[in-house]
Amino acid sequence: MIKIIVILAFILIIISLGSALFHLIQNKGEEASEKTVKALTFRITLSLILFIFVFIMVATGLYKPQGIGAGMLMQKPVATENRQ
Repeated sequence: MIKIIVILAFILIIISLGSALFHLIQNKGEEASEKTVKALTFRITLSLILFIFVFIMVATGLYKPQGIGAGMLMQKPVATENRQ
């Protein structure tokens, strides 16, 4: 369920970025500039919400990171002995 939410958020972010690019290239007037700013603001808001969502999921333990480096993050530090 969490993966579906993250994938949908990424898709919405990419669509918003494409919309901003379309409005930036299509028209050069004031209306196009306003639409571009709205699309980019929406993208930034979605990105922040996604980051906070993933951070909370990892912090509460509802989602465990996988992939490169995840094993390093989950390992307990090795205690070293002082030899004299």
